[in-house]
Amino acid sequence: MARKPRPHAHDGGFALPSREQILQFLSETKGPVGKREISRHFHVGGGARVGLKRLLKDLEDDGLLGRDRKSIHRADVLPAAVVAEITGRDKDGDLIAAPVEWDEKRQGPPPRIILFFPKKLRRADAPPPAVGDRALLRVERDPNEPEVYQGRVIKLLTEAKDRAIGIFREDKVRGGGRIVPVDKKARGVELMVRPGDEEDAEDGDLVAVDVEDRDRIGNRAARVREVLGSLKSEKAASLIAIHQHRIPNVFPADVIAESEAASEASLKGREDWRAIPLITIDPADAKDHDDAVHAEADEDPGN
Repeated sequence: MARKPRPHAHDGGFALPSREQILQFLSETKGPVGKREISRHFHVGGGARVGLKRLLKDLEDDGLLGRDRKSIHRADVLPAAVVAEITGRDKDGDLIAAPVEWDEKRQGPPPRIILFFPKKLRRADAPPPAVGDRALLRVERDPNEPEVYQGRVIKLLTEAKDRAIGIFREDKVRGGGRIVPVDKKARGVELMVRPGDEEDAEDGDLVAVDVEDRDRIGNRAARVREVLGSLKSEKAASLIAIHQHRIPNVFPADVIAESEAASEASLKGREDWRAIPLITIDPADAKDHDDAVHAEADEDPGN
């Protein structure tokens, strides 16, 4: 808590704090702060309250203060609770967010908020947040990186557009078609695809769709967003898992560029076993051959 200030300015005979004292008080005070808390701390009363209101308005006009409903905070410091949009993931895979209300021209680049999820507060039935969601966060500065905030989700406000994957079945008479879901929980609940919303999907394709709201009679329609390929392809199972569990599979250009610039691993310090005829028990389409065996006669006469 900031120390009690000495009188600095006067308005109608009552002392007013300086701009610097107000900013210091906001920086050092935890929890929500409003005009009432500022008045009480600086012993502002009577006619000076009008002057304090003017002073706070000047600070806000100068881009030094921000408001969140009745709460006042420094413009370069986030309030304890903030509405943020989840914008992506960092190199460690943690979700990152940015405040929704942030004026870059006046306040500079938006602060980065890294989300964390305490196990004690996590509900098993609560949907996990994903990129594109908006959430009300409880934030505090990272003690090791003051320019970074740690955020905990208080409430998920809006989820990213409802998406699903399934098999496209073409309606060869009227156009469009229907989506047969691959999710076991959604079996029997098909989605209608209007003519023109099927994009380039062909009958039998595995597709990702954006699900629309129910119409007046309770039916739900879908628009094909991406053709993932044939259900019979080797990568179908992986694609289904990626989309069902909302695993990120689209990455920023700088991440792609960094991966493409990476050099291949050399054989330095390693043994080259590529000529050994290994036998695996994995199927032909496996991507991870982790059960491989090889046997040969021991030529050591001592054995």
